[in-house]
Formats: sequence, structure tokens, C-alpha cells
Amino acid sequence: MICNNTHRILQSNVSSTRNKYRSNPVAYRGQLFVAILLLIVCAPVAHGQTQDVTSKLSGFDSYMEQVLKDWNTPGIGVGIVVNDKLVFAKGYGYRDYEKKLPFTPTTLCQIASNSKLFTAVSAGMLVEEGKLTWDKPVRESVPTIQFYNDQLNNNVTLRDMLSHRTGVTRHDLIWFRSPFTRKELFEKLKYLEPQEPMREAFLYNNLMYAAAGEIIELKSGKRWEEFVRERIFSPLGMNTTAFTISDMTQHPDHGVPYREKRDSFELYKIPYYEDTEGVAPAGAIISNIDELSHWLIALMNEGKYNGKQALPASVLKATLQPAIGLPNTLGEALGFWELLNPAYGMGRQTAAYRGHLLTYHGGDLPGFHSQVSFMPNDKIGVIVLVISDHSAPLYNIVSYNVYERLLGLDQTPWSQRQLQQRLAGKKAATEARAKAGGDRVPNTKPSHSLADYAGDYENAAYGILKIGLKSDALQFGFHAFDFPLSHFHYDRFDTPDDEQYGKFSVNFRTNPQGDIDGAVISLDQAEVVFTRKPETLDPALLEKLAGGYLTPTKVKFEVLYQPGAGLSLAFPGGPPIKLIPLKGLKFRTPQFADIIYEFVMENSKVTALKQRNPSGEFTFPRQ
Repeated sequence: MICNNTHRILQSNVSSTRNKYRSNPVAYRGQLFVAILLLIVCAPVAHGQTQDVTSKLSGFDSYMEQVLKDWNTPGIGVGIVVNDKLVFAKGYGYRDYEKKLPFTPTTLCQIASNSKLFTAVSAGMLVEEGKLTWDKPVRESVPTIQFYNDQLNNNVTLRDMLSHRTGVTRHDLIWFRSPFTRKELFEKLKYLEPQEPMREAFLYNNLMYAAAGEIIELKSGKRWEEFVRERIFSPLGMNTTAFTISDMTQHPDHGVPYREKRDSFELYKIPYYEDTEGVAPAGAIISNIDELSHWLIALMNEGKYNGKQALPASVLKATLQPAIGLPNTLGEALGFWELLNPAYGMGRQTAAYRGHLLTYHGGDLPGFHSQVSFMPNDKIGVIVLVISDHSAPLYNIVSYNVYERLLGLDQTPWSQRQLQQRLAGKKAATEARAKAGGDRVPNTKPSHSLADYAGDYENAAYGILKIGLKSDALQFGFHAFDFPLSHFHYDRFDTPDDEQYGKFSVNFRTNPQGDIDGAVISLDQAEVVFTRKPETLDPALLEKLAGGYLTPTKVKFEVLYQPGAGLSLAFPGGPPIKLIPLKGLKFRTPQFADIIYEFVMENSKVTALKQRNPSGEFTFPRQ
């Protein structure tokens, strides 16, 4: 790897190696000897190529120093591949801003959604083996997968899932900071109603990639992580590339996530995002410039790395093929027309950048942002790793600048353009927060005592919302989010305005009987309704409630009990109607919230079933 770099890059790497092994002089001397030996052996081969790149990158270091200063960015790593060689690898700034530890080509960072192409290629390997297909309904290969309706079940293909064209939108707060396993996320697909007709809109969806990872396990017998390590990492020599934060932090050279305060320019350290197991195939991979260059070399050379066919060329070609078009947002919204006609394949996009074909993908998790891209016809590839959330646009900005330098094009002022946007957005957000609560209706009170709101509320896709009561205040618990709730007005309660995550606003609903039976929160792209979980009734009691009852018109009907399914009403000539528990011995049907069925017990015996509706009350004696 070192033999592909210039003398200057080697010196930078040796310097960083010296810092890394300062506490271990023996290891440092060994590393230094290897580096010098590789330079002597390889310099004649790489000298011409790297010298040309070095010349074209004249001024790039000062450009990067200015970018870090202008954007208040802790650290950035940049790698450049030309043909099949890593010709440039350097860190700028710090991998740990607080401790002032330098960013190096071996600094491990979460690459987030740049994991997706690894998943698409892994799925493609199974296509090559005949275990999956790209363009037939995925249920033909994986009968256990279920989508929201029969139209999706009968039509969604693996390509649809991997190109974000199923018509199902993101629903990221199903998986974000959640405890759900990959299998549980796979089983939640059936609850996700499509927003658009399939194959007509690009709707990014991490859950489809999580499901693809589960499919890989079902068809290969190996966990996604195991499959990717055996079939991709090992052949490419990506030996320190990992999947978990615990593995990342055991490595001596790893990045530390930061953010910028919303209302100032102060940088502060944030926790690592660790809840990646369930959604790992969409974004769990952790790597560095050095080892990502192995991956990029293989992508750029039809799967070949170090003279060997590491990845199937046909699979790489399939992932590159455009599957759905994207709008020219930069041009239409901002007048920036350098990037034209983007399209998404599987795990990566393509577009024309100033007349040059470009394929790329970004990745974003709290504190870490990445871009892996290359120009297939120009044989140039760029890797950019960025620390700090407010600096995420830099992975595009820096990549474009490198391409323009190497192609001999004039430099587009991307940094100035987007820095102006960033600062304007930051100012506007601060001013907006100062006006929060302007629609609050004063002097209102909750409709119930606070204890009546406490309980568990459930949504089949998103899971459990826990509303607790502590020291005369409601508490909000959702996934790993835990905040106090304060009364806003009527039955609306808000969490505090968290520096990183902002506010959650909960609006409680009552049923026709006046009970608190639901909560509505705006999550992702829509409102999500959480229904209050009923009390758990003893199966023995439910069994006792089952039996025959008689209407005033002498029509006999049955209350049926089925273990695991609960109670239902069975009238002559009609299908059973499910009874949904409410409170105590009160139930409702799925069709009507204002009709209540309540069982009457006297001396531990069931004597009748009452039906109440807005018009009156009927009593059905037990037979």
C-alpha cells in the first residue's frame, strides 16, 4: 500500500506511525523498516504515477486546511485511487478532537450507508449461485417475506428492495436507537404501507437493506456479518474492518464522534451510535481509508484485486445498472448544474459530473459521514471520511474538488456555496427555536389526571411507547429515548428540546367513553398512532367468559375463546367478530369504538353480557 504513495505521503504515514507506536519503540522501528523497504522496492513502479498525481494536487493541503477552518471540522480522511493503486492517503485534523490525536489513513470510522453496496454485492453472489434472482418476485425465493399487501407480495423483487423503489418510505425511527433484531425488523415489513406506487418514486429505505441481510442469512445459512467477512473482507485483505463499536474502539487508531452546538460553534463529543445490529446490512461497517481502498480498487477493476478475481464482475455490473431515476435537485433548487441526471442502481448511484460518469454513495450516522466514489471511464476513485455532523456536506465537496484537480478542470466553489447555506440554515434554525410554542393555547389543563395517561402504547411497526409517571410528571420512553414530558396545552405534552434530537410532541387521544386510549407522534414522514395496550387478562378468566348468551329477541349467540387470540362474538350466519380488551371486563370490536361489551359477574359467576352504545344499553343473559 505504501509503495503506491508519494514520498510526502509516506513521510506523513511514518510520522503518524511514530505517534501511534510512541509507547512501543520496538514496534515503531519494525514499522519504519518495512515502510522504508517498501519505498525502495516499489518506488520505480509507482514513481511516475504518483508524481503526476502530486503535481495535480498542488495546493490541496492548503485547501483542506482552509476547509477544516471554515467548516469548524474536527477531522477528515482522504484517499485517492488511480487505476489499481492507492496513490494518496492522508488525514487532516484530528480523529479525536479533545485529545488532539491526528486523523490518519488507518483511522477507523463508521462508514454507515456505504455498507449498502457490500450487501448488494453479497446478495448478487447468491444470485450467481442460483439461490436468489434480481428481477423475479423475491417471495419465489424467500416465501417467508411479507409486505403490506398482495400487490407488493406478488411483485417486489430483490432489485426493487435494493434500489429503493418499493414505494415504501424510510420509517427510520423503527430501527433508530431501537432494540429490534434483524429478524424482528424483517417481520415488520408487513406493517409498512406504501406511500407511492412501486417503481414510480425513489424512497430511501434502510429497512429493505436490513431485510436483504436477513435474506442473505436465510439463503446462505450464514449471518450477514459472517458472509461479508468471508466473501468480501478476507479476499480484499480488509482485516481490521469491523461491524461493532466495541471492535472499533479496541483498535488504537479510531475516530471519535463530534457535533457542533446548535446555537454556537462549540464542538462537543457525542456517544457512539451502537444500535446497529438489527439494521447492520444498511450501515454497520467500520473501516478506514487504507482498507476501503482495497474495496474501491476491486470496484474499479471489475472485481480484481492484487491480480486475483476477488468479486464477481457480473455482480458489480448489475449493481451499477440504473434502476430508478432521481430528480436534478441541485440544479432545479439551487442552480448548481455540475451534477446531472442521477440514478440509483443497487447500493450506489450514478450521475454525470461535468461530463464525466460518476458512481458514488454517501453514508451518515451520528458523528461519522463518508463517501466512496469513482469515475469508471477515467479510472479515478476518491474516499472521504468526515467527523462531525455539521460537516457532512464535505464528503461531496472534497470529492468534487479532487476530481476537478485530477481532471484538470477549473475548481467549482462548492465549499463557499454550501458553507453559505450551512450558516444561513444554522442562523434560521436558532431564530426558529426562539419562536417555538407560538401556537400554544394558554390556561388549558389536561383532560385527565396525570396517572390516567401512564401506560404502554403500541404500534405494530414502531413498537412500544412507554408513558410513565415520576414525581408528578409524565415520562416519555421510546426505544432508547428517555425524557420528561411537560404539559403544552389540552392533551398535548412535549419533551425538552434536546441538543441532539430536538423535541418529541405527544398528543393523547380519548375514546368515546372518555378514556385515554391512544397517542399520536409525528415520526419520520408521517404521524404514527400508538394504541394503548389493554390489561392482560388471565386465560382462565377469558375461558370462563366464553359461552352462550341470549338477545332480548331470543336469538342465541356465542362468545368464543381461542388461546392466544382471545374472545370473539359469533352470531348465527355471520363470521366471528373479535373482541378487543379495554379495561376490566370491558371490550370493543374493531369496527366500532362507541359500542362497548361488558361482562357481568356475580359471586365469581358470569351472569350476563351488556352492550352499550350511544342509543342505550342491552343485557344478554348467560345461557
